[in-house]
Amino acid sequence: MVAFVRRLAVCLIAFAALAPAANASAFELELTAPATATYGDAIVLRGRVVPVLAAAPVTVFRDGVAIGTPTTGVDGTFTLRTTVDGPAVYSATSGELASAPATLSAKPRVTTRVVGSGIVGAPLRLQVRVQPARAFHVDVRRGSAVWFSGSYEGDGRIRFSTLAPWTYRVRVAVPADGGWMGVARNLTAGVVHPKLALGSRGSSVRVLESRLRELRYAIPRADSLYGLDTYQAVLAFQKVNRLPWTGRVDARVWSRLRASSPPRPRYGGDHIEVSKGSQYLLVVRGGKTQLVVHVSTGATGNTPIGRWQVYRKVTGWDWVLWYPMYFLRGFAIHGYPSVPAYPASHGCVRVPMWVAPQLYERMAYGQTIHVYW
Repeated sequence: MVAFVRRLAVCLIAFAALAPAANASAFELELTAPATATYGDAIVLRGRVVPVLAAAPVTVFRDGVAIGTPTTGVDGTFTLRTTVDGPAVYSATSGELASAPATLSAKPRVTTRVVGSGIVGAPLRLQVRVQPARAFHVDVRRGSAVWFSGSYEGDGRIRFSTLAPWTYRVRVAVPADGGWMGVARNLTAGVVHPKLALGSRGSSVRVLESRLRELRYAIPRADSLYGLDTYQAVLAFQKVNRLPWTGRVDARVWSRLRASSPPRPRYGGDHIEVSKGSQYLLVVRGGKTQLVVHVSTGATGNTPIGRWQVYRKVTGWDWVLWYPMYFLRGFAIHGYPSVPAYPASHGCVRVPMWVAPQLYERMAYGQTIHVYW
């Protein structure tokens, strides 16, 4: 108790002594701010009085204008939350103490958005907004040629031509000016054919394949050829999204592709899930889908539902099964040359031949397999 009273007395004496300039020199007021931030961001300014001085009133300034009056805590520190509205110099005072300036460099907030389906013949436009309103420049390339170039202030809208399949590469640049940092954004917008099927080729197929890969659907590469692997990935996408199982891409599929995200598994952790009702397989790691695979289960509905574990694996062929992983008696997940859109196996879970070795590498002995309707 005596020690506490002595400490309190020392703090009170020190605080009272801040007024005389001679004694104030024994204390320092520190202030820090982020080096950079974006317009509209919430930031925290932090400071302290050293040696420690509790309950000391502090005034914080932005470009010489007071923006808050925090009080130091028992450890001599203080914080102040504020919103970034531009480049600024922050400072603080407490009695006759004054901090060194803390300079924040600001970036304008640049929002870009492509609106439209991206289908040939349908409207497609770019929307750009810069906050606060500042001058910016937009360059749009189609192939290697500049298709459009223009300058705007604050907001801009550009309508793309959708007469044929094209890929637009866009660069939005806000120059550094008046203390503001420069900002650049790059994005791509694709115009694609609405109808694709086995045998299709070209940039529209590449856009399709790239989007399927982004959504975690099993496809080895984006090679611009609508082959069997692309067909099976489209089937898996249609099954997950409850679309007709055609393996073909039309306007409805394109629309769903733009709005979709990777499918959510039913269970957490690391495992494989097989949906008999929808005929697809999910590879799940950490509760998130890593791979979506088109499958074909038992033609008679005899693929067993339940929670199983991998108890046997075979490298290469095991009779007519390619890289099988057995989970119950003779039931396995394995590669097979024919994986139709409907249940067709003797009871196993068929996957495309090229996928089977990947699943084999990902799934260890004892790995859980959930089979549900």
